[in-house]
Amino acid sequence: MNQHTTGRAGAVWALVITSVAGFMAALDNLVVTTALPSIRESLGGRLEELEWTVNAYTLTFAVLLMTGAALGDRFGRRRLFLGGLTVFTAASAAAALSPGIEELIAFRAVQGVGAAVMMPLTLTLLTAAVPPARRGMALGFFGAVTGLAVASGPLIGGSLTEHISWQWIFWLNVPVGLILLPLARLRLAESYAPEAKLDVPGTVLVSGGLFGIVYALVSSTSDGWTDPLVLTGLLAGTFLLAVFVRHGFRAKNPVLPMRLFRDRAFFGINMASLLMFLGMFGSIFLLSQFLQNVLGYSPTEAGLRMLPWTGMPMLVAPVAGYLSDRFGGRPVVVTGLFLQSVGLGLFAAVLEPDVAYTAQLPGLIIGGIGMAMYFAPAASLVMSSVRPGEQGIASGANNALREVGGALGVAVLAAVFSAQGGYGSPQAFTDGTVPALWIGAGVVALAALTALLIPRRKPASGPAPESAEERVPVAA
Repeated sequence: MNQHTTGRAGAVWALVITSVAGFMAALDNLVVTTALPSIRESLGGRLEELEWTVNAYTLTFAVLLMTGAALGDRFGRRRLFLGGLTVFTAASAAAALSPGIEELIAFRAVQGVGAAVMMPLTLTLLTAAVPPARRGMALGFFGAVTGLAVASGPLIGGSLTEHISWQWIFWLNVPVGLILLPLARLRLAESYAPEAKLDVPGTVLVSGGLFGIVYALVSSTSDGWTDPLVLTGLLAGTFLLAVFVRHGFRAKNPVLPMRLFRDRAFFGINMASLLMFLGMFGSIFLLSQFLQNVLGYSPTEAGLRMLPWTGMPMLVAPVAGYLSDRFGGRPVVVTGLFLQSVGLGLFAAVLEPDVAYTAQLPGLIIGGIGMAMYFAPAASLVMSSVRPGEQGIASGANNALREVGGALGVAVLAAVFSAQGGYGSPQAFTDGTVPALWIGAGVVALAALTALLIPRRKPASGPAPESAEERVPVAA
């Protein structure tokens, strides 16, 4: 089914190209957060519009990821990867040229479409190119790079915003995209899953359902929970998602086969990923603004002060990958999520308008170690939980659920922030941020408990898993 790239060079090229592309797509999730005060000053915008500059990207990214994976399986993964990369690069340039907040939100949505096609295919292209014996290491590296991108977004965004302009958080993608396009065309092997079918009804149902719920959560901050549009979004979104789940059980070729969730490993890692991103994205959205709006740091200073948290994957991810290969991914992921929850709780416990940086450090460091321990083995756990022919679906599903978690996290924690505080004064901002962080810590703790559902597995060098299903021989 797959045309494997032959030779070590092909595997290395695949790892480099897919990791850089994945880094770009993941970076744009949070690169905008430290630029939000500057964007607000430049283009205007209320809290809900600032939320949409983040959520327009994560929402289109989330709802189209599984469609992107299915399109690649059917029409050629390299071909669709190139198409997604082209759309992403062009939309980045358009976002940089946006004359107003509405245009920026629209181009962020188009960026998300390109990323949704590109991102799930990075894992399937990489898996096809790397021999099974080295796949655990390659996927661990890829996961660490993706984690680094999410984590370094605030620093990169802050530095570009302060020293050049906020537009450069988007211009940055353009030269990288232009370099990757010819490299991917020449160095990646084409691969297909010809039997893949497109599920248009499923895509419409999940897209409409998620949009309704996120729209309602974001709008509730200004319109209130009893507003007819907010209530309609919540009810209609919930109904559409319920129909989507039913469709996933009954349809012949659903975009997300619900039977996959009967596997404890698949269910555990995916639900843990959704909850982890919910807690983390919402917290970073508020914390990056707290450091600037309340403590008075510049965008670069705010990004630098978040480094003990966001930069930790660079130091810890290789160790976490080794531990995952040695002991399995389950204990590493569970420990990482628990530590991240503790880190957010410590941060919430000390937050006040004049909090010293030394008081913030324990929460930042512990949370950073936890985030690194989650990211390194997560991709390998996902890919090892399904049969080889279902890797595209599994990759798309995991990325989609992570992005759904991110969009919900920004919407939910911003709603808590708005109900308990606001932008009126440093004290009001703190009053809104503290309860939101406690909720974020609780959600990540729930993610750690959910990850305990993942069965204990032998490392790749040990005997095959006891499941009757054929599994990909990667480190779990």
